[in-house]
Amino acid sequence: MNGTDGTGRAPGLGEASAPGRVAGPDEGIGAAELALAARNHGLPLEALRYDITPPGLHYVLVHYDIPAIPAMPAIPTGPDAPAAGPDGWRLTVDGRVRRPLDLDVAALRERPAVTHRVTLECAGNGRARLSPRPVSQPWIVEAVGTADWTGVPLAALLAEAAPVDGAVEAVFTGADHGVERGTEQDYRRSLPLPFAADPARGVLVAYAMNGAPLPPQHGQPLRLVVPGWYGMASVKWLTGITVTDTPFTGFQQAVAYRYRQSPDDPGTPVDVIAPRALMIPPGFPDFMSRTRVVRPGPVPLAGRAWSGHGPVTRVELSTDGERSWTDAEVTADPGRPWAWAAWRTAWTATPGPYLLTVRATDATGRSQPLTAPWNRGGFGNNLVQRVEVLCVT
Repeated sequence: MNGTDGTGRAPGLGEASAPGRVAGPDEGIGAAELALAARNHGLPLEALRYDITPPGLHYVLVHYDIPAIPAMPAIPTGPDAPAAGPDGWRLTVDGRVRRPLDLDVAALRERPAVTHRVTLECAGNGRARLSPRPVSQPWIVEAVGTADWTGVPLAALLAEAAPVDGAVEAVFTGADHGVERGTEQDYRRSLPLPFAADPARGVLVAYAMNGAPLPPQHGQPLRLVVPGWYGMASVKWLTGITVTDTPFTGFQQAVAYRYRQSPDDPGTPVDVIAPRALMIPPGFPDFMSRTRVVRPGPVPLAGRAWSGHGPVTRVELSTDGERSWTDAEVTADPGRPWAWAAWRTAWTATPGPYLLTVRATDATGRSQPLTAPWNRGGFGNNLVQRVEVLCVT
């Protein structure tokens, strides 16, 4: 990694502080964005029917390459046998700590484990719906998924390492390496130390997803899971945790994930997930337009809703162009505060075209907007979902 703070520049590759590009008025999605869309993938919205997203359907965003993982040794069998990890993979906890740690995956698995059901959402979800469009991974609304993540509480590891007085942040380093806007870097992010070290926040160093070892695209063998925050905070392929006594100013923290309105705007950090509701697509689809086709009569409508600011307390549906709204039934599990809630209602369809709109409101009073909240990075666009439906006889 170039530079002590992760902001070293690769020669001839531009300025690290250059703002993200915004598409021109008539500029369509280009080949580079299509290539990003091909290697990353979103949740097929019909998979919202699952309480827990199957790993192959959970959204994936990989900034650089999926790292080469060392060979996995033979895994011991039997109900009490510890699960092994890949040969040579280490996690260090160092920096401003009294007792540095150097652990392999097997040592982590021997520690007391917890499982949290957590909904993760990409900060750029909704970017492709903005105008002018920020040029990057062109998400529509599908960059989300919910899994049961198993691992060691980050708070327990930090307590074991014992940060010194005056420590302020924990910096997390992933094994994925690349160049972004002129900056050659390992992917790195930080969390405030009081947040990271608070057991109530539920932050995990995870090694399993839905009861099985992490798949390669989801961070095998170790990743961070930060409940309630957008996915950029949940560093994958985790190799190091460094406690610092100064704020981290690496690229992904100080440059990339910021809400900015103009190139010279320093912006504010992207962090907690804004409320959103999504609908399981009703009926059946037109192949190209994805317009939904239903028959006249009662049509069950259902989906999921979530927010990092608190539980979703209300989901509303409009079937008349947002002139009126009706409340859906919301079902949340209070024992799983970081997972999406289910919602459901019914609609009686008559022949004709419709635009169904769904929006969520959380316990803090935050609600989805009817117009998109624009910023140069395309982050946090929790515009209401609108679903075109055609009722035919």
